Amino acid sequence: MKKVLITRKLIEENFIDIQSKFHVIHNQSDKNLSDNDIIKMSIGCDGILTFPNNNFHADLLSKLSDSIKIIANYAVGFGNIDIDTANKKKILVTNTPEVLTEATAEVSILLLLGASRRAYEGRIFAENKNWEWSSDFLIGKQMTNKKLGILGMGRIGRAVADIARGFGMEIHYHNRSRLPENLEKGAIFHEQLKDLLSQSEFLSINCPGGKDNTNLLNKETLKYLPDGAVVANAARGEIINDKDMLDAIRVGKVFALGLDVYNGEPQINEEYLKLKNLFLLPHLGSATKKTRIAMGERAINNLDQFLNKSVRPKDQVN
Repeated sequence: MKKVLITRKLIEENFIDIQSKFHVIHNQSDKNLSDNDIIKMSIGCDGILTFPNNNFHADLLSKLSDSIKIIANYAVGFGNIDIDTANKKKILVTNTPEVLTEATAEVSILLLLGASRRAYEGRIFAENKNWEWSSDFLIGKQMTNKKLGILGMGRIGRAVADIARGFGMEIHYHNRSRLPENLEKGAIFHEQLKDLLSQSEFLSINCPGGKDNTNLLNKETLKYLPDGAVVANAARGEIINDKDMLDAIRVGKVFALGLDVYNGEPQINEEYLKLKNLFLLPHLGSATKKTRIAMGERAINNLDQFLNKSVRPKDQVN
């Protein structure tokens, strides 16, 4: 049997599956392995199943055994893997697209609702048992019949739009290119980011990360938002310039912010924690059992196709 290193814990259903297909070297501690541990444990392995919090940077990849032919990433993103170095080492890289669309879209809506309805502040009052109802107590913003801007209208962005239509929201979007009419479903396309932002009473960030989108929301772009906008990011932390976003919140340009992703996560800009009009989650976008099992199945299938069946996996990204 081909040999595969698994760098973190898999859900039991997936672990049973992968053991039936490969000889498995498993990180049973479920804590991030050091670079040296990965190098040593992967000696003699044919492939690696890894996770987004494992950083396969250029130096680590260059020191991997030449026996490694594939790295299957347990995520739709693959920014944790240096693709240029993987190419030089002739290591195939795969991801797990499509299967986490609905779960991540649900979290995008949760972030918008939690932020706009001041859920964090509400919990503080509830826990302290010192609140008293009044007509203006914790007044938030209602999503119903408002304008929703979606930054990135891929699978997840379109799923967010589908849910938002249930709130009677008017959907606007910015994308690299306009969608076909059957996928737009009446959504309004804006070729320029500033034009999308100017319409976004609520803004859901669902675009890819990477250098092209780093600091996409910054001082110069945030100024186009309507005053008192609500923003949610379930995509990648680097899309938001934290300093500029904090300034926008403090002056009321942004009424509230919902975050599931962060720059340098699990670290978070400490200034965010001083504010109450935030709704924060620890990167839970795909965190349902159904979705996590599906992600594992996709990663295992990619390994199986390439190592056992000599077939190019459809989820290859390089």
